[in-house]
Amino acid sequence: MKTPLLDKVNFPHDLRKLQKKDLPQLADELREEMISAVSVTGGHLGAGLGVIELTLSIHYIFDTPKDRLIWDVGHQAYPHKIITGRRNKIRTLRQGGGLSGFTKRSESEYDPFGTAHSSTSISSGLGMSVARDLDGKTNNIISVIGDGAMSAGMAYEAMNNAGSMDSRLIVILNDNDMSIAPPVGAMSSYLAKLLSGSKYIGFRNFFKKLANRLPKSWKKSIGQAEEYLRGLAVGGTLFEEMGFFYVGTIDGHKFDHLLPVLENVKNSKHEGPFLIHAITQKGKGYKPAEDSKDRYHGVTKFNVKTGEQSKSKSNIPSYTSVFGETLTRHAEQDSKIIAVTAAMPSGTGVTIFQNKFPKRSFDVGIAEQHAVTFAAGLATEGYKPFAAIYSTFLQRAYDQIVHDVAIQKLPVRFAIDRAGLVGADGPTHAGSFDIACLSTLPNFVVMAASDEAELVRMINTSVNINDTPCAFRYPRGNGIGLELPSINETIEIGKGRLIQEGTKLCILNFGARLEECKSAAKQLDAKGISTTIVDARFSKPLDQNLILRCAREHEMILTIEEGSIGGFGSHVSHLLAEKNFFDKGLKFRSMTLPDRFIDQDSPEKMYDHAGLNAKHIVNKIEQVFFNRDDIKIIK
Repeated sequence: MKTPLLDKVNFPHDLRKLQKKDLPQLADELREEMISAVSVTGGHLGAGLGVIELTLSIHYIFDTPKDRLIWDVGHQAYPHKIITGRRNKIRTLRQGGGLSGFTKRSESEYDPFGTAHSSTSISSGLGMSVARDLDGKTNNIISVIGDGAMSAGMAYEAMNNAGSMDSRLIVILNDNDMSIAPPVGAMSSYLAKLLSGSKYIGFRNFFKKLANRLPKSWKKSIGQAEEYLRGLAVGGTLFEEMGFFYVGTIDGHKFDHLLPVLENVKNSKHEGPFLIHAITQKGKGYKPAEDSKDRYHGVTKFNVKTGEQSKSKSNIPSYTSVFGETLTRHAEQDSKIIAVTAAMPSGTGVTIFQNKFPKRSFDVGIAEQHAVTFAAGLATEGYKPFAAIYSTFLQRAYDQIVHDVAIQKLPVRFAIDRAGLVGADGPTHAGSFDIACLSTLPNFVVMAASDEAELVRMINTSVNINDTPCAFRYPRGNGIGLELPSINETIEIGKGRLIQEGTKLCILNFGARLEECKSAAKQLDAKGISTTIVDARFSKPLDQNLILRCAREHEMILTIEEGSIGGFGSHVSHLLAEKNFFDKGLKFRSMTLPDRFIDQDSPEKMYDHAGLNAKHIVNKIEQVFFNRDDIKIIK
């Protein structure tokens, strides 16, 4: 693959040395480079392909990094990374020690704000704009937000705030799916250029000043005249009403549309926020992506020529598919079961349910707060809503979980996917905090599946919990290969299970580290430390009888969980302290995720960094039982 122009562009200042006529060829080369890189690493493909021309145009017109460029979500920023000094590392995307799959402040000065969850760009951009104004500076702030991210309430909160201020902010709506207003060809492009020009802006401002000077009875007529002129453009009413100067729609793949509009907006003296509405095509320029239903949103490694993606060799079903299949089987028997997700139907397994029960499945968009309260409303009317949401995204709806669900004891069932460390997506997508967050709430049942069979039992159990909210968490990836139980097999609320019995040490496992606990127990037994293993199943309510029995019959209790401090181990410690076991000499240790964010790597290596694999368990126990200074904690 020859890339003569791209080879000259290491940073945006190199890009600005090129002639405008060279940009289409550069776009082709950048598109090929991105396809080649992602075919090796896997990752987000379609979104980046859709913003190639937009990326080049922004960096060509604006003086980045002095002008701040924020990519909402950041999964579309691979082309941005290639032309901002990171091309030599682009094939390390999402790998241990490599580039993040999202924008990251510590990675480059061209990433002024870290993004991985959606809908934050307008808020952060407005903050930067106000800071710039307070400092007396004149640089531009550009926030690029996709139409999907516009489904989140936070984007509108930010726009509402921005529209009431005079701070200059440029928002680019990258509309690649549910076009708010479709482009209408050359005339639309011409009008967009016209309406972003200084003459029209001056004319419009003249109308506004005139309206303020004339009697109120005239104001409506003046506004109608201005609106008539404004109505020549396509769409924009919503954004105009929110205080934004709307420019659009423009073709986001044509430089002769993008460059003059960006130049006009950059040079405008207009005070206040702009919104430029660009229409793009997700997966643009790569036929397998263009032909795909999801435009190759996220891909594994793939063959560039055919587009065929590498498939997992495992025949063991994923936890996600186990959830989807099990819930669907229950729904066949219970018409009250509803599935709710927030823009992740495939990622959470809700698609499986949706294919069978489309009228009982709801994807509410990137709106976790709404998803939770929507489910709460369903629960008040006797339905059984299952809110299937990634752990990391459920964080966005914590107040709704507390106020709208827990306080009212509404039986919303939370299926928490991607619990624990998740590999290539790194710390922004790790499910680290749900145990601590939910286990502190009154009226909640909190479960964690140690394997896929336990997940089925927890789903079965949750179907019959009708007087209180509940949650069950499970990891990303495949199960361990167990035969799945029937949908009639349930668990008694608050009851753990004894895996094996010993005499000295009791390991209380909560979650998917059970196999590591078993491996550690074998090693410890060989060292003379007879080990009991309990799969706790519940962090709330705790199986107090079983835990207290273990405390009476063992020298030491060790808790293990794939979550932050403050979760299962903290609740067990509180119980044992209340019952005075520590005064009686019981040794206690708790193994949690460490008090730091862990960078992307393979899940196995991430758990190594976290200190939650079998060797770390053995090391921790040896320190306590052998009290040897030469045994150091493995980090």
